Amino acid sequence: MASHVRSFQRGGHTTLPEHMPPSHREYKEWPPSRLIAWAATIGPRTEEVVETILSAGAYPVHGYRRCLGILRLGKKYGEARLESACERALALRALSYKTIESILKTGSEKLPLRKKATAPELPLFHDNIRGPGYYH
Repeated sequence: MASHVRSFQRGGHTTLPEHMPPSHREYKEWPPSRLIAWAATIGPRTEEVVETILSAGAYPVHGYRRCLGILRLGKKYGEARLESACERALALRALSYKTIESILKTGSEKLPLRKKATAPELPLFHDNIRGPGYYH
């Protein structure tokens, strides 16, 4: 058991490295580029997810566990499926481990992405369009 002085700085940590579990100490020393390179071997969408997660926090190390979890999903479900799931997660703007895992569990990465509906183009000339001259 250990005690630490409270940090009043928002997001401040006072944990000493020697008090961290060995696995946490190990990946805390990794540069973000190591995770990004691993993700790139899976595909560009997976790489984009990892880069986005690592750049979202004040410190990249805060996103390491999420990224490691997401990358491990490739071993369980296959890298091709993970890449498709990351593409869907990016489209949904939902880059959490739970979302990507859910996409893989339900197999929804195989479904086509819905395209946003666009408003139909109106004709420029039509009998019912009065034009600006009508309102003078």
